[in-house]
Amino acid sequence: MIRANDPHLHSWIQISPNSDFPIQNLPFGIFSTPTRDPRVGVAIGDYILDLYAVCQEGLFDLLSLEDPSVFHAETLNPFISLGKPMWREVRERVSELLRNNNAEIRDNHEVMKACLVKCQEATMHLPVKIGNYTDFYSSLEHATNVGLMFRNPESPLLPNWKHLPVGYHGRASSIVASGHPVFRPQGQTKAADTELPIFGPTRELDFELEVAFITGRATDLGSYVMTDEAEDYIFGLVLFNDWSARDIQRWEYVPLGPFLGKSFVSTISPWVVTLDALEPFRVPGPTQEPPVLPYLEYEGYKHLDINLKVYLQPDGEDPALISQSNTRHLYWNMNQQLAHQTSNGCNLEVGDLYASGTISGSEPGSYGSMLELTWQGSKPLTLPNGATRTFLEDGDTVIFKGYAERNGIRVGFGEVRNKILPTL
Repeated sequence: MIRANDPHLHSWIQISPNSDFPIQNLPFGIFSTPTRDPRVGVAIGDYILDLYAVCQEGLFDLLSLEDPSVFHAETLNPFISLGKPMWREVRERVSELLRNNNAEIRDNHEVMKACLVKCQEATMHLPVKIGNYTDFYSSLEHATNVGLMFRNPESPLLPNWKHLPVGYHGRASSIVASGHPVFRPQGQTKAADTELPIFGPTRELDFELEVAFITGRATDLGSYVMTDEAEDYIFGLVLFNDWSARDIQRWEYVPLGPFLGKSFVSTISPWVVTLDALEPFRVPGPTQEPPVLPYLEYEGYKHLDINLKVYLQPDGEDPALISQSNTRHLYWNMNQQLAHQTSNGCNLEVGDLYASGTISGSEPGSYGSMLELTWQGSKPLTLPNGATRTFLEDGDTVIFKGYAERNGIRVGFGEVRNKILPTL
């Protein structure tokens, strides 16, 4: 067992049992306050531990860390580029400092004041500089639903789907953090009963419920990552909303796939939950039939049990839970995705982001998009206030939450929350 994951650990910081950030989690992010410029922090309960301040107080002096300035940075990239042994060493030391039997911060008021910040006083930022972004299509249920709607109901999956993790390269520059407004995109659309397209705001704005992993290790062009070594390259995971304009996407995607219907914005949660923290929540994946090719074979439990929830909040109303799903529903796992991404020799970079694709379960209440929840708008969704939705409207806020829970320990992601505003 990774020592920092011990379920018997408790912190001297008072933490609610329902908190996403117990001492067994310790996710990394970038925060600032009016008196602190952007820097690396770790979430613990309702507080943030300022890792640069921890360094300045000499509390990291015994680590093999050569340059503490990696924690006084606007992104996590300098820190995560140090590699998995250093990620683990820092997380373990942070865990030690926060344990209820450790007095180094707890019993020194000035040190505590320097190192601890209330979450409500901080502004969170995009955690990494994302150089490259790949979006996969890894949920069998989602792919099947889309095939039933748009292709042959007798054979909804494309011939390649069960042989490789389908994906495409997305736009990294338009990935933003939770809290950023989402402006309704405009583009070309064409109705089925018209001869020519028109240009204007999308009428079919949608969310896609996803998770994404971030790489912390680079590779050389021409090299490969095998499934059994993929986890040495994965720093951690975030919640991911792959916003989509379905009418723009439908008109443009043939023959080269998604473009402007996707690239207008994607949003992520600000805290990166390390793969180590999710170790206790591994589960077996689905049986893959037909058998995959040798480079996609893997051993052990490589899937994760992460509960996911989607809330829709109309302007001036309370949030309404509209979907509950789980990463168990993914057919392809991260190890296979990374092995496939590099199978042609494509190189990885620190800070690359790889999204799962929409995560849907087998029941309508577990679908991960409005496209599926309303079955392409044919079955409007009724909200608690009596309003209906086929797709998202201006003023709506979409909120994703996610957490893994087992044996009384909850390791969560916080949330990704964004409000839709009219076209600029």
